[in-house]
Formats: sequence, C-alpha cells, structure tokens
Amino acid sequence: MLRHFGMTALKRSSNCGVRCCQVVPQRQKHTLPDLPYDYNALEPVISAEIMQLHHSKHHQTYVNNLNIAEEKLDDAKAKNDTTAIIGLAGALRFNGGGHINHSIFWQNLSPKGGEPQGALLEAIKRDFGSLEAMQTQLSTASVGVQGSGWGWLGYNKLKKTLQIATCPNQDPLEASTGLVPLFGIDVWEHAYYLQYKNVRPDYVKAIWKVANWKDISARFETASKA
Repeated sequence: MLRHFGMTALKRSSNCGVRCCQVVPQRQKHTLPDLPYDYNALEPVISAEIMQLHHSKHHQTYVNNLNIAEEKLDDAKAKNDTTAIIGLAGALRFNGGGHINHSIFWQNLSPKGGEPQGALLEAIKRDFGSLEAMQTQLSTASVGVQGSGWGWLGYNKLKKTLQIATCPNQDPLEASTGLVPLFGIDVWEHAYYLQYKNVRPDYVKAIWKVANWKDISARFETASKA
C-alpha cells in the first residue's frame, strides 16, 4: 500500500520553561499490496514464477528502499540538511516510482481479460481511430523503450484526451508528464525474461490478453471527472 499519515504521538518539550506535550505525526511505512489473484492466475500469458519473483522480490525491494529513503529524508529535514535532502531525490523517484507503477500494474491485469466498453471505448475511438490502432501504438512505443521502462496509456486532463507515453526506468507517469496513468506495460526484463527471453514484442503482444479493462475504465472515469 501507499503510505499515509495516521496516528500521532506525544513528544515532551521544555520550551518556554514549561513542560508540555507536542503532537508529532507518525509516518506509516509503505507496504507491499496483495495481488487480487493468485500468482498462477495469469498463465499462460505470464508464468507463476515470474509473477512471484516480480511481486514478492522486485516490488518488495522498491517498497523497502522507499521506506529507507523517506526515513533518511525525515532525518535530513530535521537537521535542515539541504544537501542531503537534494541528494535523496534520485532514490525517492526511483523507488517511489517503482512502488507507484507496480501498484497500478497488478490492478491493470486480470485473468478475466475482456474488452473496453462505454465511455472509454468511445474515447479510444475518438483519439486513436480504433481499439486496434491504440493497441498498436502503445505496443510499438513499449517495445521501443531503450533499456528498461514503461509504456503507458494516459489521460491528459487539460486536453481531455487519451495519450500514449513512455517513461524510462521507474519514472512515474503523472509526476513526469502530467498524464494520469490508466494502463501500463512494464518492459523491464524482470517482467518477462524468464518466459519470453529477449523477445519483448511477444510479451507485449500477449499482455493484452490479460488487460483488466474494468480497472482501466474505472481509472479513466475517475480521471475524466477530476
């Protein structure tokens, strides 16, 4: 889960010559979200071995390192250490982005698959001409990512249109481009290599079979009403 501020603690202070209590917010740590399906549920598109490693090892590492980076950030802020604060930007972006991206990715997939309907389908036809055209554009963009990164179908709140975008490494879509993420394709090799080897196009083509259009549609509805 993405963390939030919850309960508070009391801290004693002797400022002004009197002892009093000061409310200090306690930062809750990020945690690994549960998958909404079993590790083997997406087979044969994505193997259980890949899903287990991807979720319990890779995503967990992003969560762990994000918590460490935020603890260091809290300490740097407490010490008013601007150099240290700036120096943590990379770790926060990489691990925070990794946590955000994967939390969306798991929800974006479903063994039930399906097809887009309603307002989302109409928006796809309006902005791309057809569902097939959108899939081709996003697939081509995702396959073309150099090294590691993500391909995204996003929503532009200013133009009120759907857009295709790619992000390197774990850069989060909205923080990087302003687009609201609707559907992401993880093209880091750990997402597919054990099954598809170096043939990224086959993995990208297959992932459409387990795209969770119910989740994508819900994200589109929320974004378009914001």
